[in-house]
Amino acid sequence: MQREVVDINCDMGESYGRWQIGDTDDAQLMAFITSANIATGFHASDPNLMDQTVRLAVEHGIGVGAHPGYNDLQGFGRRKIDGTAKELVNDIIYQVGALREFTRRHGGMLQHVKPHGALYMEMAVNAELSHLFVDYMRTAAPNVSIFCMSGSVTEAIAVEAGLPVVREFFADREYGEDGQIVFTRSVGLLDPETLAARAVRACTQGKVKAVTGRDVDIPFESICFHSDTPGALAIAKALREALIAAGIRISPVSEIINEKIRRTA
Repeated sequence: MQREVVDINCDMGESYGRWQIGDTDDAQLMAFITSANIATGFHASDPNLMDQTVRLAVEHGIGVGAHPGYNDLQGFGRRKIDGTAKELVNDIIYQVGALREFTRRHGGMLQHVKPHGALYMEMAVNAELSHLFVDYMRTAAPNVSIFCMSGSVTEAIAVEAGLPVVREFFADREYGEDGQIVFTRSVGLLDPETLAARAVRACTQGKVKAVTGRDVDIPFESICFHSDTPGALAIAKALREALIAAGIRISPVSEIINEKIRRTA
């Protein structure tokens, strides 16, 4: 299915104290995105950086999202940590609450929640964890969107609960034949023009080439790239320019959610 309008989101605010992660200042990326997934202190960030990143996003009119992860600063949240579903959701609640308070401080509203890294991948296949997470969202933030992969357990449970869902296409990650991303703890330098062309094809044809060479269908409403990917600024520029050149409108999540509601009404 061809997409005429899309959101662009980026994981950001992922440094810690004096240690800088990635080669791009988050402030430079704000001009190219419509949603910011802001680290909440467990896999990266700290209270001062959370405050700074939220302020920048609100000033730029960017949708603010909480990006909670495993309690894993050393591994950047890309290592799976064993814990009960209840323990993990309580960690999420703790992190989302912190980010929401910083958002309120700067006169904004929390737009979405997107789990990070290995926690995102675990939730995608873990029904118990997804059920508890969705129950929390339905109680505490029923109008806040859930960012997830198409075809994931998270998507199915959130849709069944009637919560707003935004599915993602990952511009700077590879895909398997199952339509899920190939999870990696790090990536090297990628060609921005190649990634931009992939994103345009995903929008215009609804397909992406898997690592096996086969095309797979990829339904989505938002395109994600990561601020810690080398050359993130060049990727951001190439993505936005290529999408606009292809006639694809870049819009906030709120508009895209309203469009989905109109189509299903």
